[in-house]
Amino acid sequence: MTAGLRIALYQPDIAGNTGTILRMGACLGLPVDIIEPAGFDLSGRALRRAGMDYLEMAVLTRHVDFDRFEEWRAGEGRRLVLFTTAAACSYTDFGFERSDILLFGRESAGVPEPVRARADARLLIPMRGGGRSLNVALAAAMAVGEAMRQTG
Repeated sequence: MTAGLRIALYQPDIAGNTGTILRMGACLGLPVDIIEPAGFDLSGRALRRAGMDYLEMAVLTRHVDFDRFEEWRAGEGRRLVLFTTAAACSYTDFGFERSDILLFGRESAGVPEPVRARADARLLIPMRGGGRSLNVALAAAMAVGEAMRQTG
């Protein structure tokens, strides 16, 4: 098993959010997995603009689809932790492990049920005030902060 937290993005829609998450990953030493297809050109100017000069520092792995990602994950023996509004357990009540992969869904639609079913854990970032969901980059930052706090 390979140690170290990872961030995974399921078919991301918005280049700016993906670039922000890649920048966070680069700054914190966390690899980022992108499960394709993405809703934008991954080599596009918008992604570079959002990630600025941090993209060269980022460790990015692209997976052509969820099945290929799952094959890779099975070989690594890693737990998949999905962040979703369709969960009951708060992320602050969950015990993270150093080898977890933190999965975030599409900005427009989250993840489909078959992907949700494959997750080892489904976590919620509780919100008050009636908003539908947080920005995915903000949610990823909150999740990574808690996971890193717990795992040192």
